[in-house]
Amino acid sequence: MQADEKGRAYWNLHARSYDRTMILLGRPVPRMVALAAESVRGAAQVLEVAAGTGILTSALARSARQVVASDYAAAMVAVLEEKLRREGLTNVRCEQADLYALRFEAGSPRLFDAVVAANVLHLVPDLAGALAALRRMLKPGGRLVVPTYCHDETALSWSVSRLLALTGFPGHRRFTVQGLQEALQAAGLVITRSETLPGVIPIGYVEGSFGPT
Repeated sequence: MQADEKGRAYWNLHARSYDRTMILLGRPVPRMVALAAESVRGAAQVLEVAAGTGILTSALARSARQVVASDYAAAMVAVLEEKLRREGLTNVRCEQADLYALRFEAGSPRLFDAVVAANVLHLVPDLAGALAALRRMLKPGGRLVVPTYCHDETALSWSVSRLLALTGFPGHRRFTVQGLQEALQAAGLVITRSETLPGVIPIGYVEGSFGPT
């Protein structure tokens, strides 16, 4: 499965304006950032998938020893690199990478202690394939952190989501927090922390580890 090219084009087009959307949708973000940073504290190697403009990246870099921050949209990676240079963070490597074709092979010593994929599961065309790809990047017992906008959680978020769709927003599914948890458990994730972060569109914060295969 390759990346959704329509979605990639959307994010390349909107990379420079993306942070301004946080004026409307950003209420859950500070709590999300704090929880994710706590979850990777002390980790040697962290992979961030769909890093976008780096809303989480700086906090992850201050908690973990090394971070690989990736996104499939070149314009997003460019914005992210600019931010990290301004902040003087030297323990982050930025890469343009398709979630479905990440470069690290199963069994490699370069697998990660934690994988963070924030606000992307509602955007992927193949959810099962995306979760399998993220799982392959984890060391045994490694932690998956997947906070996700849950567009169907409230009546307000349901309405806002339908309005966003009219703008060409490339969503593929609308979760409730319970539906997100169930999808992750069906993929084999043992959830160790879950929290609903309120906002215009709430974020379902979920982290956990995969059981043995």
